[in-house]
Amino acid sequence: MKKIMMKTMLATALLAGSISGQVGSAHATAAKPTAAPIMRDNLSKYGLVKDVELPVTVTAGGLSYTLEKIMIFDAKSKDAQALAKQYGYNLDGFQYFLWTKITVENKSGNVVQQNVKDLSAKWRLNFGDLSKGEAFGAMPEASYYKPNSKQALWDWSLKPGEKLSTYQGYLYSGDFNYFKVSVDYKGQFVSKYIVKPKA
Repeated sequence: MKKIMMKTMLATALLAGSISGQVGSAHATAAKPTAAPIMRDNLSKYGLVKDVELPVTVTAGGLSYTLEKIMIFDAKSKDAQALAKQYGYNLDGFQYFLWTKITVENKSGNVVQQNVKDLSAKWRLNFGDLSKGEAFGAMPEASYYKPNSKQALWDWSLKPGEKLSTYQGYLYSGDFNYFKVSVDYKGQFVSKYIVKPKA
């Protein structure tokens, strides 16, 4: 019975495709399907005009950080609230919630980590004055006890040669004057502007 149903569905799908292909001029050639562009950010919504396109990679001391995507949401928006509910973020008291997709790779000869053994932040996102323009990593309760989470990062540890692709949430309150990504590891501090400071 299942085989008959599958064959019927397949036949219907093929028929629908052949009918849609016949619509229009008999001499018209079928246009090749074009892949939809990947939306990597919504920075322009906040007045940030990119000088370089994402993804952007910054490397310091053998630690490579690639920002693949970033979406900025009003903390009270349905998108921010949905992510907060799904992963257990607390957005109280902040204007914005930032959702990033990242890839981190350890190209050094040592274990690189951010956890109870090493609390120092290895990368930073800045949008303005250094004293109050930095976004803060948001703690996801859903993956608090899951190191190297591929859904909502908190604690992580990478052995030499290891790579991790994941998502990370940030909290931010303030203006958007520029956008800079920095990596701080092994005495090296390297920054790259995605949006340069306004003149």
